Amino acid sequence: MHSYLRSIGFRNIGRSEMNTIIVNSVKSPTHVSSAIDSEGYEFSELRKEIIPGMGIAFRGTFDEDDKFVMDYYFPYRESTRYSTRGALDIVRESEKESYLGVCEEPKVGVDLIFYIQDVMSILKYEEPGINHIDSAGVSLSALGSHGKILLPVFSTELERQKIRQNSERRSELIRQARQGDHEAFEELSIEEMDTYSEISRRIESEDVLSIVNSYVMPNGIESDKYSVLGTILDVKKVINHFTMEGVYVMTLNCNDVEFELCINERDVLGEPAVGRRFKGDIWMQGSIRA
Repeated sequence: MHSYLRSIGFRNIGRSEMNTIIVNSVKSPTHVSSAIDSEGYEFSELRKEIIPGMGIAFRGTFDEDDKFVMDYYFPYRESTRYSTRGALDIVRESEKESYLGVCEEPKVGVDLIFYIQDVMSILKYEEPGINHIDSAGVSLSALGSHGKILLPVFSTELERQKIRQNSERRSELIRQARQGDHEAFEELSIEEMDTYSEISRRIESEDVLSIVNSYVMPNGIESDKYSVLGTILDVKKVINHFTMEGVYVMTLNCNDVEFELCINERDVLGEPAVGRRFKGDIWMQGSIRA
């Protein structure tokens, strides 16, 4: 079974129960869409909404008897919040008809890689095999495997304003460096050394989580998995009525990138609240916007 089913309220579900859900979902899906895949065959996606805005997507083909033959499935959280815009590369996974998006994000400092939810829109492009978009909007969401709630780091309005200005300046320097500006690259290198020196000095008397307020870091060998630390902007609790398990839906701000996170309440240590921070491991998903 998919390891992130727990994120939408299927933490303790058994294999036989999951098979029943799959059969019933295929019989009465919430949404059906089809397109021609990269090999010229019709490819379909059936979605079953379990909780408003989240559910399970089943992908496969219909046989000659109009019976759906499932290739694979995955849990999802619909991406409704605009997160970022920039150059986007689209990469097909080798073992199945699924795609990853690689988006330039100066605020984070690394390319964000996410699992593309709306694969049908990719397959319906007028130019088959398209793998690059010069400027695309991206709406990100995430499913969490586990995490903990941390208190915020105290800061004054003047300090927060200075942090925002430094973040904007750094983003501009990264943009210039990517365009070949050697002076911007050198300035970034000097800033990195200064930051390293400051952290090395402060870590002797402070906890690292009071120094680092937010981050997005790749986690493991799978490119769309991340460890994150971010401020909670909004939080609500919803119930999976199939299992009666609670799911937290949190809006996070990580390095000025906003996205929604779904995580099982039993996989969170602490009580989420606006202003507090979430620290944990996630699977990043996203949809491409015009």
